[in-house]
Amino acid sequence: MIQNQDRIRFLSLLEKALEPRQPLFDVGHQAAFRLFNGFNEGFPELVIDLYGATILIHNYAENVVDGFPFVQEAQQFLLAQYPWLRAGVVKNRNGQSQEERRGQLLFGEKPDRTIREHDVWYALDLVMNRDAGFYLDTRNLRKWLIENLDGKTVLNTFAYTGSLGVAAAAGGATRVVHLDLRSSFLNIAKESYTLNRFPVRKADFIASDFFPAISRFKRSGETFDCVLIDPPFFSATSKGRVDQVNESARLINKVRPLIRDGGTLIAINNALFVSGREYIQTLEYLSRDGYLSIQELIPVPQDFIGFNSVSAPVTDPAPFNHATKIAVLRVKRKHV
Repeated sequence: MIQNQDRIRFLSLLEKALEPRQPLFDVGHQAAFRLFNGFNEGFPELVIDLYGATILIHNYAENVVDGFPFVQEAQQFLLAQYPWLRAGVVKNRNGQSQEERRGQLLFGEKPDRTIREHDVWYALDLVMNRDAGFYLDTRNLRKWLIENLDGKTVLNTFAYTGSLGVAAAAGGATRVVHLDLRSSFLNIAKESYTLNRFPVRKADFIASDFFPAISRFKRSGETFDCVLIDPPFFSATSKGRVDQVNESARLINKVRPLIRDGGTLIAINNALFVSGREYIQTLEYLSRDGYLSIQELIPVPQDFIGFNSVSAPVTDPAPFNHATKIAVLRVKRKHV
């Protein structure tokens, strides 16, 4: 049971958050974007996303039970505002079971399995993992890929469900290689290809650990016009370790030899405790020899951050606008 004053405050914050997001709603209910970022917009227990006609509520309450009355309030409020909603899912970050953390149906028969963004279709499985499987903070990057990779070859490392590679393919890339440890994630990428009628070439979907796969590319001498590196915050396998806080430079250096002269490296760091200044300094350090240069920083969409921020970020993301720090780098090669 929640106090009436807490209920009123929460609903007021949610209503205020929805107002500037109204232009993002589409007639066909196919879009995906953040409806409410509680961390920045005054209620850190909840984050609410929209995927097509499905609301996805992230319950961050330390005690899951404490957050659930607000989940129910959000569900009722949003259904009243948007009666076209078909389904709702809640992910309990601190749930005891895998099912609670991956997502449980709140209402409706099943969550949406597709969304459309920048005229490109993407497949979804909203309950496959703890996150949604489709990252809303990289929407502007997908637009950049669509607009800049016509006729290019692309290596999409840490591809996950492949949305960045799908965007590259939609932009006219002649070849996109998706690399991820788990084939189940790559199967979602293949579904996205099928939705857009792109040919699915088995050899371009590589289920492998990052480190040996990169070594194989180096040994074969294969290079690409663009390499995307969007690693998880931290992971470790028997083949190597990914550490976005302490070793982002090492990961970037791993893929640099795979990029052709004049090519592009897109580096993403989503470590919350790495400030924007620290990451820029890392990129500037890597650029000191003149063979790498920062071309562009791609911002995170404002709806993802929040329009009515009432709290400061853990670390200052400047010159980026969010802890998801996206940089486009130009690569030069030594001519022997």
